[in-house]
Amino acid sequence: MPPTMYRDIGYSLNHLIEDIKVGRIGLPDIQRPFVWSAAKTRDLFDSMYRGYPIGTLMFWETGAEVGTRQIGMESAIRSPQLLIVDGQQRLTALFAVLTGRLILTKSFEQRRIRIAFRPDDETFEVADAAIERDAHFIPDITALWSTGYKATVRQFFDRLGQVTAEDMPDADKDELEERIYRLRDLREFRFQVVELGASTSEEQVAEIFVRINSEGVQLNQSDFILTLMSVYWEKGRRQLENFSRTAVDPTVTGPSPRNPFLDPSPDQLLRVAVAVAFRRARLQHVYNILRGKDLETGRVSAERRQQQFERLAAAQEKALDLTSWHEFLKCIATAGFRSRKMITSDNALLFSYTLWLIGRHDFGLEVPALRPVIGRWFFMAHTTGRYTGSPESQLESDLGRIAGLPVGDGTAFVAELDRIVAAHFTGDYWDISLPNRLDTSSPRSPALFAYLAALNILDAEVLFSDLRVKDLLDPSGAAPRSIERDRLFHRRHLASLGISGTRQTNAIANMAYVDWPPAERSNADAPRDYLPRIAETVDPETLARQSRWHALPVGWEQLDYPTFLERRRQLIARVVRDAFNTLTGERKRYVPTTTEDLIAAGESQTTEFKSSGRWNIHTQQHDPRLGQILVKAVCGFLNAEGGVLLIGVEDDGRVLGIESDFATLGTKQNADGYELFLRQLLDHNLSASTAPTVRIRFPHVEGKMICQVSVAASGRPIFARPAKGGADASDFWVRVGNATKQLHGDDLIKYQAEHWG
Repeated sequence: MPPTMYRDIGYSLNHLIEDIKVGRIGLPDIQRPFVWSAAKTRDLFDSMYRGYPIGTLMFWETGAEVGTRQIGMESAIRSPQLLIVDGQQRLTALFAVLTGRLILTKSFEQRRIRIAFRPDDETFEVADAAIERDAHFIPDITALWSTGYKATVRQFFDRLGQVTAEDMPDADKDELEERIYRLRDLREFRFQVVELGASTSEEQVAEIFVRINSEGVQLNQSDFILTLMSVYWEKGRRQLENFSRTAVDPTVTGPSPRNPFLDPSPDQLLRVAVAVAFRRARLQHVYNILRGKDLETGRVSAERRQQQFERLAAAQEKALDLTSWHEFLKCIATAGFRSRKMITSDNALLFSYTLWLIGRHDFGLEVPALRPVIGRWFFMAHTTGRYTGSPESQLESDLGRIAGLPVGDGTAFVAELDRIVAAHFTGDYWDISLPNRLDTSSPRSPALFAYLAALNILDAEVLFSDLRVKDLLDPSGAAPRSIERDRLFHRRHLASLGISGTRQTNAIANMAYVDWPPAERSNADAPRDYLPRIAETVDPETLARQSRWHALPVGWEQLDYPTFLERRRQLIARVVRDAFNTLTGERKRYVPTTTEDLIAAGESQTTEFKSSGRWNIHTQQHDPRLGQILVKAVCGFLNAEGGVLLIGVEDDGRVLGIESDFATLGTKQNADGYELFLRQLLDHNLSASTAPTVRIRFPHVEGKMICQVSVAASGRPIFARPAKGGADASDFWVRVGNATKQLHGDDLIKYQAEHWG
């Protein structure tokens, strides 16, 4: 029989309450904050009163010795020996009712849970004003345990006697009193508790929890680290919670973290602090680091644990500094973003804050110098979805890029971030990838928000108005609500042309912030009919300026609808590019990245290296399977944000060249023959022609010719033929972080819906 990692123990409710009071049992938010309604608490007491089963509790031994002092706390603050893994909601509700303690709601309001009991029919209710006045109720059962049982019973019968016309028979009175005593006696209610030993790992605890919990709530790494903080550094955990609370609590006065972009949660702030302290984004090792475990020997040391928590404390202090927090948020505003409605990725914001803190404290950059740098970084990260696929892998890669820089060298820090930004915002990105990403009707498209941010950066006016777009997007809501994004080709006009469906009529390229003149607000005319009327009332210079900002092609009102959409997408991308270029400070134009820069930056979300495309350097012979690897890489870029595939470069950046591949080409052993091979390979194995989205060139690096395949993001899903052959292209590949992954089933459907709207 295999050894068990748990033991079954019986606890009375009174025993549990006392252990929570003295701190032996901790109540960390390992699963979720207290979200039960008062009605659910009422039902819990009703079930216990009637003797129904209410489920098993599960505790986890912390391994803390009796009397262990919490880090950074007074000696009176001791570490709990048991943490609640399953049953937190039940115990929080019971503890609050039996002791009368206040609970904190999701909106950070403190309130009592007040449950009433009617002995006549043995029913429980949530107390309200009517029940308070009803003499047949004990309006707050907390009094049965906290202020004296006998006094409460006497008061109940006194009130009941005042509303009844005749004396109650002793038998009836005894029956009611017996029911009240039965309720009071719930303090002896027995709970079955499963106690997991201290040697149980966090992964095992998570697996056990998921298997026994009917709701299947997932416990993640941040949950376990917050739990560990509850054991050894409760003060640090409370700091995270207080920062999160004051960011949303409207009753808080004075300086606070409140902002228009994000309602931060403790686990989000924890990730920032961990990344700053340990340069790690993946949290699976951080838990063991904070336990004081040596990752090499597996030994746990209290001294090492103390040192690591102190390191985390220093980083957390930086992350929770209000001045730093608000100075960072100015970077987001500098990048043209005005409110949380424009933010599709909290990770992009939080990880940008991580880099801000590192730049400020480790590289000594002053706040004014950091603002445009982080503004550019956030603009790139948010627009390209840098932290949406595998955010932890990508951040760890970014942290690795700056790890080797000289500490205190702010110039090197800025140069490295700008190098990565430039590797994404290439000429092909502006000319091909971004227009393709704009080919959607999704109102939550990062490409759309990049355009709106660009209009804010350029201080653009609303079309046909002197009002600024940034005023419409201001979270204060002071701008007129009558002005909003509207169709330039009206729905009814498009219907008359046989064009319908939300994706077509609500295409991003058909929408603009427009202040229609009163006479035009209800018409459905074609642009060629209404634009001349409006143009007569608008200054020509103003109209020309607004047409540039709103990316309206010359003579757009005369174009057919598909041509208009295509041309406007190109112009929108130019507006975004021009606005982004203003974030570069004195550099009026962003210098395109060279091939050498791409190699130096290493593999990433948008860069991949392949040593060869035809010649296997290990077997020293022609290998047709290498071609399928190229197809997979290009397919992954097409279905993500685009990118660059460099053939003839090892994974570590060592340049090999493609001369060995030339020898396998037959009669045409040159760049032209290689491009022909690639074009035929891609067109035969992908579900759409790559002529509009793939550019091939042959730069020389270190005296060797390599093949640079620049791939733009596709405006629709692209599939590849299976590696083992097949008549149809059915494999879906996508670039995630610095790897290309295949998606199937629900994951594929979800990705397509999120990526292409």
